[in-house]
Amino acid sequence: MNKFFRSAIFLPLIFFAAIAIVVIQIKTKAPVEHEETGYPVKAVEVIVARELPFRARATAFGNIEPSVVVNAKSEVSGKIVYVHPDLEKGASVAQGVVVLRIEPTIFQISLDQSQAGLLGSQSALAQLEAEEASTRLALKIAQDNLAVGKKELERNRSLREKNLVASSDLDKEVQKVLGLRQQVQDIQGKLSSYESRKAATIAQITQSQSQVAQSRDTLGRTEIIMPFDARIGDVLVEKGEYVPASTTLFVALGIQAVKIDAQLPVQQFRPLVAGMGKSGADKLINLQSPDDLQAVIARMQLDVRVRLVGDTDRSIFWEGELMRISESVDPVRDTLGLVVEVTKPYAGIIPGKKPPLLKGMSTAVEFYSPATPTLVLPRKSLHQGRVYIADENNNLHIEPVTVQFMQGNLIIVDADSAIKLAGKRIIISDVIPVIPGMPLKAIHAVEYEQDLALRASGQ
Repeated sequence: MNKFFRSAIFLPLIFFAAIAIVVIQIKTKAPVEHEETGYPVKAVEVIVARELPFRARATAFGNIEPSVVVNAKSEVSGKIVYVHPDLEKGASVAQGVVVLRIEPTIFQISLDQSQAGLLGSQSALAQLEAEEASTRLALKIAQDNLAVGKKELERNRSLREKNLVASSDLDKEVQKVLGLRQQVQDIQGKLSSYESRKAATIAQITQSQSQVAQSRDTLGRTEIIMPFDARIGDVLVEKGEYVPASTTLFVALGIQAVKIDAQLPVQQFRPLVAGMGKSGADKLINLQSPDDLQAVIARMQLDVRVRLVGDTDRSIFWEGELMRISESVDPVRDTLGLVVEVTKPYAGIIPGKKPPLLKGMSTAVEFYSPATPTLVLPRKSLHQGRVYIADENNNLHIEPVTVQFMQGNLIIVDADSAIKLAGKRIIISDVIPVIPGMPLKAIHAVEYEQDLALRASGQ
């Protein structure tokens, strides 16, 4: 009982003594010194925003088609008597080579008959001209005889007045003069008829010449001559076969050039022409005539590069030229057709690396606008319509911008945003957290700036 009583007295005393000791230590302890710290300094990569030579680029897709395709047809009927050995699908035939010949005998006979008719008409004309010359000579003689007869008549009249000749002699002279005058009139009438006879003969000669020309042309159409250097497509006839006129004989594909109807999204076409008409009257473009449209295409000055779809070697391409722009937009795909021509598609072939451009090949056509000074930024510098800037005090500043268009991993801002950003240090690395005014350690990304300039110029 005594032990329990003593424990009940001493335990509370010990508890309160411990509390008193803790309170005394807290009261007598020196105050804690606070160290003030700001935001931690964030290291970021920056580039200087400046105008770079920028080339808008767009890629369209289309298939290769020959610029010239000829479906050779027979222009006369007949049996095929000759076929060139190289007139086979896939073969090449040079310009000027006779590739087919149709039996020419019947057409040669027609030509001979026409030439014979022409010779007959020409001979008739020569005979008429000779007769006309002879008649003119006879008229001259008759006129001279008439003049002599008139003089003789006048002499006899003078003698009759003097009663030196009989009146019967005078009457004979009168009759003689009348006969000579009638002779002159007959010859003149005959001479005047030559003009109409010659005109009819000349008309007949003209008709005969036309028949000869037509027969010669028809005979020439029995030979099919290759009009240009070509590769042969389908061959639809054989030697010995009879073909009516207008029968398709073969298909020839020109090898001088190929064309591509490249389909380009309309939104990608707009940046290509954004640099046209920067100021003054050049802002206005008229398209009232075909010449106006060709002038606009020339002013665009687009560089065109054609690559094969799936080819990863960027060094392999063909230079092209924009020839025409489609008259309408595809309402389903919202694309515009740009017709591109590539000359000499069979030149510069590298086996296994650069093949010839053959019909049906799928191509990617890249269009590059002329270089224009433009403020260009990398896409990764844009954060929901804003860019982060390291200001002159190396603090974070946030600036909203308006994007005009994007090209790959590049962005082009509008004119007002370009003015605000010119010369500023744009942050291209991630910033987490984003707190305006936070201190930065700006690291100038020189190599990235150089790479950005190359990409902007289209390299």
